[in-house]
Amino acid sequence: MQTKQHSSILRLCLSLFLLVAFHTVAVAQPAPVFDFQSSFSHPWKGKKVAYFGDSITDPRNKAASNKYWKLLQEWLGITPYVYAVSGRQWTDIERQANLCKEQHGDSIDAILILMGTNDYNNGVPLGQWYVEKEEEVMYGHGKPKAMTLRKRQYPCMTDSTYRGRMNQALSLLKQMYPTKQIVIMTPLHRQNFHANDKNWQCSEDYTNQCGEYLQAYIDATKEAGNVWAVPFIDLNAVSGLYPMLDEHAQYFNNADTDRLHPNNKGHERIALTLVYQLLALPATF
Repeated sequence: MQTKQHSSILRLCLSLFLLVAFHTVAVAQPAPVFDFQSSFSHPWKGKKVAYFGDSITDPRNKAASNKYWKLLQEWLGITPYVYAVSGRQWTDIERQANLCKEQHGDSIDAILILMGTNDYNNGVPLGQWYVEKEEEVMYGHGKPKAMTLRKRQYPCMTDSTYRGRMNQALSLLKQMYPTKQIVIMTPLHRQNFHANDKNWQCSEDYTNQCGEYLQAYIDATKEAGNVWAVPFIDLNAVSGLYPMLDEHAQYFNNADTDRLHPNNKGHERIALTLVYQLLALPATF
């Protein structure tokens, strides 16, 4: 009986020793860092990507020193060609695209566009995607073909409305780069931006000068994906950045004066989101 008790005690002591030893080793080991370069083969790895947009992408904007495209370069080996300029709207896409074409020709693999927040801030009317005209068209189904009067839609090409601007820009890009992947990203949520007395921007829960909320521009940006057969990434939703709450001020440049521009921490969150969102899209065709 005593021998059995001794054996049980020894087994218990051994189990405790192994448990403590394992715990010590586990605690001593640092948490593994996810390595995008070696963990899997990302379809965008090593690609050449042009970035079009505004201040959130502009390398000269000082809100962040390590922007999302720079992190994608570090993690995935993407070569970035950045043409974004602070304050620009969708009307600037033509200039950015022409400059990219002039400098790199057809050597790029893809284009990422993050634009729209300045169109909202400047009160650009949303407008329409199409204008309709009645025309005659030859048609026959179950009976001999004949000229028939039908309505026909034409893309509304104007720089005076948001949808017209996107029509112009995406029509240009689809013709200039017919074999390249083009991805549009929705504007991010935005809180106050107070640069100076002549640049004092309010938060997204206020309408702009034409009576529209930011959400309407986000919805229109997503519509553009179907209108022009380009994939979109809904950064407004999937990035998780929500500057309307004080708890999320940590991701932006300044809690009191700038919750429009993400800081390094905010850009890291955008970059991480894009790593996974881009997995679903081919970088080249």
